[in-house]
Amino acid sequence: MKPLNHDLMTPTPVDETDRALITATQAGLPLVSDPYGAVAAELDLAREDVLARLRRMQAQGIVRRIGVIPQHYALGYRANGMSVWDVPDEHAVELGRQVGALDFVSHCYRRPRHLPVWRYNLFAMVHGRSRAEVERQVAQIAALLGEDCRAHEVLYSKRILKKTGLRIGAG
Repeated sequence: MKPLNHDLMTPTPVDETDRALITATQAGLPLVSDPYGAVAAELDLAREDVLARLRRMQAQGIVRRIGVIPQHYALGYRANGMSVWDVPDEHAVELGRQVGALDFVSHCYRRPRHLPVWRYNLFAMVHGRSRAEVERQVAQIAALLGEDCRAHEVLYSKRILKKTGLRIGAG
């Protein structure tokens, strides 16, 4: 895979077809058996062209990722907790990989500390059908981290936020 284009002074060109493809997919792919074929038909393109363009734009950093955004509440998950962890900085990347590999962790990432107010540097989002389920999952993370876990908290969601990425106009 090619590296991302991080040179903000040299924008990667996007032609009219790329722009139409981004616009057609930015709100999500159609929920059909062949979503790329449906987008191709909508844009009067070959399915293979749609896939090739998306791969190219992803490799160039125009499109960062294509992924699923689950609607946790619709799936019965009512307790959503961002677990925050104080782990040694020198182990945070490897510990983050291990935590992120757990099947109940939807995403895991490292963030800078803001001492003395905020000591946590590893974040892992967990979803459960109840707070008790989330607490069991957090206990599993704590066990995995072992002595590297110096402290942790769980911050529960109070409301659902709209999950969307950057949008471009059709123009």
